[in-house]
Amino acid sequence: MRKFVTYVIVIPLALVFAAFGAANWHSVRVSFDPFDPNDPTLAVGMPLFALIIVVAILGVIAGGMATWFGQRHWRRAARRHEADARDARAQLADLQAAHAALRGEPARLVPPSQGGLFGFGGRDKQGAAL
Repeated sequence: MRKFVTYVIVIPLALVFAAFGAANWHSVRVSFDPFDPNDPTLAVGMPLFALIIVVAILGVIAGGMATWFGQRHWRRAARRHEADARDARAQLADLQAAHAALRGEPARLVPPSQGGLFGFGGRDKQGAAL
């Protein structure tokens, strides 16, 4: 499926961006002075395609940060539920050991949790940091 997405979407999109960049080499002036547009104190001249790429990169970064901050409630809830599940497993192991001791059975050791809900070190199954 990943190769299909690469062939059908990413490669044609890269070709469109390459054609756009080749067709727009002319330089544009980007002004950061809202008070004097004719003679700005802060202005940068750059190719149009470079300006669009820089704006796209900044948009991706801003969108990623907005998503990250928007999901903080879900990450906090997941950590809280993981801690609750860990406590419940420990309590279950204690109760099973106490029950086995009452019945006269040998104590059975429960293996420790294998990293919790998100794996080792606060990472999901693919290894991304949470």
